[in-house]
Amino acid sequence: MSTTAQAGPVTRALLQLRAQKGLRDDPAQDRIAMHLDDLAARLDGYRPKTRKSALARLLGGARQGPAPRGLYLWGEAGSGKTMLMDLFFHAAPVPQEQRQRVHFHAFMRDVHRFIHKIRQDQAAGRIWEDTDPVRETAAAIMKRGWLLCLDEVQVTDITDAMILERLFRHLFAMGAVLVATSNCAPQALYEDGLNRALFEPFITRLEERADILRLSAARDYRLCGTAGDEVWTSPLGEHAAAAMERMWQSATQGAACAPRPFDLGGRILMAPRGCKNMAWFPFAALCGQPLGAADYITIARQLGILFVDGIPRLQAEQRNEAARLIALVDALYEHRVRLVASAETGPDGIYAQGPLRRMFLRCASRLEQMRRPGWPGERP
Repeated sequence: MSTTAQAGPVTRALLQLRAQKGLRDDPAQDRIAMHLDDLAARLDGYRPKTRKSALARLLGGARQGPAPRGLYLWGEAGSGKTMLMDLFFHAAPVPQEQRQRVHFHAFMRDVHRFIHKIRQDQAAGRIWEDTDPVRETAAAIMKRGWLLCLDEVQVTDITDAMILERLFRHLFAMGAVLVATSNCAPQALYEDGLNRALFEPFITRLEERADILRLSAARDYRLCGTAGDEVWTSPLGEHAAAAMERMWQSATQGAACAPRPFDLGGRILMAPRGCKNMAWFPFAALCGQPLGAADYITIARQLGILFVDGIPRLQAEQRNEAARLIALVDALYEHRVRLVASAETGPDGIYAQGPLRRMFLRCASRLEQMRRPGWPGERP
């Protein structure tokens, strides 16, 4: 790698992080950091076109023109994708109010809310009936920031799949620049999904507007450290049940507990036990019924510790349960919620085979990280 003096902003930040935390060198991460350095240089002075662009040019405003190509970074769980994107996000020469970093699930939740609100306004006569809700949603997203950093892109929901091409057609036309991370290559997104042919134009558009790079690391950096069995007990049985009860009593310290309701936008999900910033659910209540990423985010935002008991070994055909568990773990991880669980097996064996196995590998890696003593700590 280049010396700190010669390096770009992302590479410098990576070198500094390694020095602070004693991380070993990784040539694959170095290569991606240099690509991100190049993108940062191309963003310097760029601004999307606006109606005032001619005046801005006369007054010596920011450079305008075709948007720089973004970057779609994919690779194995724990290879450092999110870390590199976060380093880029903080180092990019873009005003703070013109950039946003968001988890993909949270991003799509907001997209659906925008679209729903616009359709309500159309029905009430507050805006024209021929207004395109998706285009208006893209405009609202641009107001939050045209540099869009999306973490953990994964598409399992048919509604999301049908919206994405139209949404990003408008975003790219408005001058947005996308930097995204994912566990899989673009061609593997929404693999085996219903009506996938309708989703494929999004893949084409993504490949046209972003460099596709793979990050291959020799180790999973999230697994460095010793797993703590005190928060993950297996197999299921009397021993696991007793351990869960012991951990609950330790966490609540004898405080009064009662069923706790969670309002999921007009639907109530009841946790059998709740206390302070903690709740206890059986696995079937969280992942055995049709809940989505937005529901899990709502739950995670209200908790510091979540107890989940009875996680079974899922069969290949239990795709829905696996997808929900992935979304749940993502929400807990992003909101730094401590998970205490009992399961039939260790994280990697919960969904050992099936169409979502590739996506579940990242989930299992996150679960392993969440077992480590001291998690959750501060983000790198």
